Amino acid sequence: MAERTARIVHDIADIPADAWNRCANPESANGAAYNPFLDHRFLRALEASGSVSAQTGWQPFHLALCEEEPTAAREGDGDGPLAGQGALGRVLGVVPMYLKSHSRGEYVFDAGWANAWYRAGGEYYPKLQSSVPFTPATGRRLLAPDTPDRTEIEDQLLMAAVQAAHQIDVSSLHFTFLPEAQWERAGKLGMLQRMDTQFHWENAGYASFDAFLAALSSKKRKNIRRERREARANGIEIECVTGGDLTEGHWDAFYDFYVDTGHRKWGTPYLNRRFFSLLNETMPDETLLILARRDGRYIAGALNFIGSDALFGRNWGCIEDHRFLHFEVCYYQAIDFAIERGLKRVEAGAQGPHKIARGYVPRATYSAHWVRDTGFRDAVRRFVNEERRHVEHDIEWFAEHAPFRKDLDLSRYRETVRIEGA
Repeated sequence: MAERTARIVHDIADIPADAWNRCANPESANGAAYNPFLDHRFLRALEASGSVSAQTGWQPFHLALCEEEPTAAREGDGDGPLAGQGALGRVLGVVPMYLKSHSRGEYVFDAGWANAWYRAGGEYYPKLQSSVPFTPATGRRLLAPDTPDRTEIEDQLLMAAVQAAHQIDVSSLHFTFLPEAQWERAGKLGMLQRMDTQFHWENAGYASFDAFLAALSSKKRKNIRRERREARANGIEIECVTGGDLTEGHWDAFYDFYVDTGHRKWGTPYLNRRFFSLLNETMPDETLLILARRDGRYIAGALNFIGSDALFGRNWGCIEDHRFLHFEVCYYQAIDFAIERGLKRVEAGAQGPHKIARGYVPRATYSAHWVRDTGFRDAVRRFVNEERRHVEHDIEWFAEHAPFRKDLDLSRYRETVRIEGA
């Protein structure tokens, strides 16, 4: 009988790309959505560029659940049921995971927990983090193909991650931006459940941007038209670039914007210039740059990633300030692109209640946490239970203030949030 073994891998290149992607973005009769952030190419670019490393406080600590088959069974070609094998054996499931020496670049904030643990005489770092670095976008973290034993494999991956946290004696283990189903499963297996809010634009089958505007109240519709008009004043042109049209010149311009924003907001930018070149080499068709140009030079831009059903807005920057240009480049152009491509939604990143007035609606995000110390775990449990109550209230309030016409059925813009374990 084959034996399943969980292994820690410190370089994603040591897991064959086809094996990883079969787990991360499996082809499914149910039409599972493609998530570009879980693609081996994206995670590999983070590591190969040095943006993610032990030196930057993100030491790769990926978990692979493998099955060793008898030697005779591995003698076939790579197209059979054991395709994707390598030195690890047959890869059944994976978890993108990192050993962290800080809490930066996560967007689920636990600095208060770290400070409390430090004041109590403990060491919060290092900790284990299952996430996509610098990326506040929901996606599966327990990655397994769409097979009959998928749920079993996901549970084994979760338990193996907790076991790894025990064995290396870290303070805690965090799964951030989980889909709700995996969040619920983590809660049933004893992890603490936390919630927060993002704002997404949802496509109700709009034929055009004007059709979307027609669903808004008159005042909001007029405000958006005014913002779009003023954003393009002063001779500003907008350019959307993707695929083979992307050049290193585009990335040079965007990197200047990105660095400027990083220095102003959080100090040292997380991503280095080589990361963007690697994206251009390996994922141009999944990448969209929306750039603003004035007097023949680029002055602002936003980086987006294209999934099979969503557009993910990630980074913005500018070297000239123009009123409403941020809204045009990051929000309205993204909506235009999503309508043109028939995408179901736009996820414009973390935070931002101001997005409500631009047609974005509240959606819950989910994270699950394991804390080693029992006393500290109880304190964190009380905190996240109370926090969830506030998040539920905020989502309801934001939904009530959505900018859509009052004569429309707004039920599709609301989300029922269940609070379990409160």
